Amino acid sequence: MSPTSAVFELILPVHAEDIDQQNHVNNTVFVRWVQDVAVAHWRALASSEAQKNIRWVVLRHEIEYKKPALRHDRVKLRTWVGEATRITFERFTEIRREADDKVLSTARTLWCPVDAQRGRPVRVSAEIRSQFST
Repeated sequence: MSPTSAVFELILPVHAEDIDQQNHVNNTVFVRWVQDVAVAHWRALASSEAQKNIRWVVLRHEIEYKKPALRHDRVKLRTWVGEATRITFERFTEIRREADDKVLSTARTLWCPVDAQRGRPVRVSAEIRSQFST
C-alpha cells in the first residue's frame, strides 16, 4: 500500500472515550479516524465550490488492525488516493503511533462522489481527480 499520490497527514490524540473494555482504542474509532482524515484531506485541497457541490459516501471499508492504540497515545493518520475513476475514488489510510511510528492499522476505502443537491452519484471533473490522484 505505497502512496500513489501526495500523502496527507493529520495527528490526533487518543481520548478517554476512545478506550473500550479491553483498555485500548475501540475498532469503531479507527473507522472514524479513517473518515476524519479523508474529510480533512478533501477540505484541505478541494475548492470551496467543489466542497459545496460534492459530498462523499463510502461504498466499502477494508481495515486491518495490527497493533492497539492506547489511552495516552497520539496517532498519525496518513492518507492518499489510489485509483480515481469518474465515479469512485480508492483511498488508502495508515494509522501510526506518533511516538514510535509503528503502524497500528491500514485501510482501503472506496468512496463515491454524490451531488450535494440531488443525492445522486456524480462524475468528478478531471481537475479534481488530478488534485487527489495520479
